[in-house]
Amino acid sequence: MKKIVALSVASIFASGISFAQPQPIHKPNDAERLKYVTNKLEKELTLSAVQKEKVTAAYKAFFAEMEKNKNNAGKPTEPPPPPPPPVKREIVEKLAKQRDESIQKVLTNEQYKKYIEVEKKMRPSKPPMPQQPNAPKN
Repeated sequence: MKKIVALSVASIFASGISFAQPQPIHKPNDAERLKYVTNKLEKELTLSAVQKEKVTAAYKAFFAEMEKNKNNAGKPTEPPPPPPPPVKREIVEKLAKQRDESIQKVLTNEQYKKYIEVEKKMRPSKPPMPQQPNAPKN
């Protein structure tokens, strides 16, 4: 009887460990991101066919330039610092400004204001900063 209980406990433990493994994170490719952004903006802004086409083109160019700049940066040997380097931030801001200018030409003023709100919500949130274990309390 003790062998059966021990074997049952061991099998439950082994199955628990196998299910506790973290699942790999799926990072969407540019086509998936483009489809998501286009569908989200079309739904939120009620874009016409012409507007949808031009907004899609603006985001497609934005994603292509971001990928190009990401590939040119090379692979870092250690994790990057929390804020991106100033040069990289400038490139992103410049590309985002170009994208927004081309989208603003397509949308009405009301649609553009709503676009700005929706675009901010679509940005990924920053991960929380880890707390220091021995940080002094104030």
